[in-house]
Amino acid sequence: MTCGFIDNCALPAPFPPLWAIAWGQDQYGLWADLQIKDVNQRIRWIRPGVFMMGSPEDEPEREDNEIQHEVTLTKGYWLADTACTQELWEKVMGDNPSHFKGDAQLPVENVSWDDCQEFMQTANKELKGINLQFPTEAEWEYACRAGKETPFSFGENITTKQVNYDGNYPYNNGAKGEYREETVKVNVLPCNQWGLYQMHGNVWEWCADRYGEYEQESVKDPKGPADGGLRVLRGGCWFDYGRNVRSAYRRWYTSVFRFNCIGFRFSLGQKG
Repeated sequence: MTCGFIDNCALPAPFPPLWAIAWGQDQYGLWADLQIKDVNQRIRWIRPGVFMMGSPEDEPEREDNEIQHEVTLTKGYWLADTACTQELWEKVMGDNPSHFKGDAQLPVENVSWDDCQEFMQTANKELKGINLQFPTEAEWEYACRAGKETPFSFGENITTKQVNYDGNYPYNNGAKGEYREETVKVNVLPCNQWGLYQMHGNVWEWCADRYGEYEQESVKDPKGPADGGLRVLRGGCWFDYGRNVRSAYRRWYTSVFRFNCIGFRFSLGQKG
């Protein structure tokens, strides 16, 4: 196989992965489909690389906890191309805790970090040689940015045709837009340059890390603090202002907190 869109031939090993029921390569990179309880989930290969995590001091409407620093991710990883759907959650867990219902392709929400851990542990029992897990905060932001250093993967600003957020409160004097007041289907809005849908807006997504202040120097494969009672959320949601759906924006809650704006997407972890 030639490298194609894959920089430096950073291919997963093995490829195709043993768990894949289908696989291929498109303009976004490598993809593979994982089947869980007869539900197919597309997984994207995220190449290893170096990026600037956090926001520069001149980024409009930034927060003080977004100290910009260089992060190296030494291994690639597989990441779901969408947030977990209500269909998949219900197949695995037998219930649907979501507030917004009516379509199986809406993201599951109203789920805590602990709830999502239980989901992944339950799914892992059904899957051989697979380990669903949260992405780290660094993995999440790297994938969200998709090679961009701008506030959003779409550029310096966004519209509500790209992101599900409260368009009454646009970012940095941008044009006002629609306020949907609810979630939308996980892949109904445009994906980023790496084929990942709605990393900005719709639902907040849990990360593996405990919340803590960033290191101020370059780091490799950071996993957050070893101790602490708060877990990181990323991405913003359907009722957030534009500034809160930026790539660098961070939020945190206890691992038992649930709300109708909180969901998750899973990773398969880093691969050498």
